[in-house]
Amino acid sequence: MATIEGKRLVTVTTTKALASASAYHAEDVLSESASAGTDWDFDTVGKVNGGTGYIVKAQAICETTAVTPRLTLFLFNAASTSAVNDHAANTALVHADLANYIGKIDFGAMEDLGTGDSEVVASPSTTGNLPLAYNCASADDALYGILVTRDVFTNTATNDMTIKLVVEQY
Repeated sequence: MATIEGKRLVTVTTTKALASASAYHAEDVLSESASAGTDWDFDTVGKVNGGTGYIVKAQAICETTAVTPRLTLFLFNAASTSAVNDHAANTALVHADLANYIGKIDFGAMEDLGTGDSEVVASPSTTGNLPLAYNCASADDALYGILVTRDVFTNTATNDMTIKLVVEQY
């Protein structure tokens, strides 16, 4: 945890081993299982249950090189009714989830800079929709996400995908 100008900054990280070792279609969900996928949980983004704040930076990192899709992360303050299985066609945002919908973070294309991983960062200086205000549910301190690829890409093995959110907690 860091503080900048009196603001409490917290980094919350979630990693999943992507299930597919084959080509993803544009608008496919990225998750850990094709039959029992789960949402991306970002625990403790709220300082307390019902906490509020702003997401000020988001980072997506894939464990392999040469993976360069654009991604979208849909965020909710409760589990969504949208598809969460790997390789499923994206169904977020559905009308039934509007009451719990926080917003989405759009990531530009991931970059492979020869480091062993591919990465992309969304911040207020990019087109990623940040900062993004959030409010956790009254009995929860977490946000829940659905990660979707906007481009076709081939995942050459079961690779970890990591999403980091930097939040200002209030």
